[in-house]
Amino acid sequence: MSIIYVVVLTYVKPLEEVDAQILAHVEWLKKGYADGVFLASGRRVPRDGGVILAKCDSLESLEERLSQDPFQKLNIAKVDIIPFEASMKAQFLENML
Repeated sequence: MSIIYVVVLTYVKPLEEVDAQILAHVEWLKKGYADGVFLASGRRVPRDGGVILAKCDSLESLEERLSQDPFQKLNIAKVDIIPFEASMKAQFLENML
């Protein structure tokens, strides 16, 4: 069973610096979706960071992927990773998680 990860990004730089790297960050996210690792992502409300829902076989491989995010390379956001095993889920998620 794969572990599901909630990745919480918190901006540590002004939004101007975030916005300057947003296109590179989105391209990095697209690669995660194409690889089947990212399930959902978006901005936090209020806009002080973001959240990524990921499915990955190991914390180490997720950490390696996250280290390639332009936001991490440029120290724009700090990352908190919350792993969990989904013991209950909606029926439409049965084959996905």
